[in-house]
Amino acid sequence: NTIEFTGALHATVVKQVRLKNPCNNTLAYNAILVGRDAADFSLPKGNTVTIPPARQGFITVEFTIRFLHPAEAVLILISNKVDGIDGATMTFSLRSEVKNIEPIGMMKCRSPCYEL
Repeated sequence: NTIEFTGALHATVVKQVRLKNPCNNTLAYNAILVGRDAADFSLPKGNTVTIPPARQGFITVEFTIRFLHPAEAVLILISNKVDGIDGATMTFSLRSEVKNIEPIGMMKCRSPCYEL
């Protein structure tokens, strides 16, 4: 599964990954970001999520688009044993794409085109 972070250059994009628990036991996961651009992604609400039985939980991933080239990382969700039950380890590919460039400001300057 791939999660796309698209927006303007310098924009902050926030995505939530929804995790469903169909079991009758509580599941818990630790989230880890790895890869070439993992440092540019963050987990602002923490790197753990606990999902009660037959409910859903969310993990929030945030990314600020700093460069024109696409950023790539992997979100790994590793299960913690709760009630003696392990959930499956899950991975998500994270990618960014710049859709437009908004100028932060404009500056006028005057300079000669050519000088000997």
